[in-house]
Amino acid sequence: MFSIAAVAIFIAMCLVLVRLIKGPTLYDRVLAVNSFGTHTVLLIGVMGFLNGRPDFLDIALLYALINFVGTIAILKFFRYRAIGDAMWTPLEPENEDQK
Repeated sequence: MFSIAAVAIFIAMCLVLVRLIKGPTLYDRVLAVNSFGTHTVLLIGVMGFLNGRPDFLDIALLYALINFVGTIAILKFFRYRAIGDAMWTPLEPENEDQK
C-alpha cells in the first residue's frame, strides 16, 4: 500500500512540475515550488517507512522547515525587492508649511 502511495506522490510531483512550467503568474509558480517541496517531504517519509529507516522522518521535518522558510523568503523578496531589513526613512514633506 505504501508503494502505491509513493507512486501516487511521484505522479503528483510531476503534475506540480507542469504547473511550475506553465503557471500564468509568478505566485502560481511559487505555490507550485512550495507544493513540490511538500510532496518531497511526503515522499521522503514514505520512502523511509518502506526502507525501514525511521531517521528519514527527521530529514523530512528538516526539509519541511527549509521549504517553509524558503517560501516566505521568496515571497518577501518579490514583494519588497529585498530580503534583509531595510532602513525606513520617512518621506519629505511636499511643501514648506508642513515642516
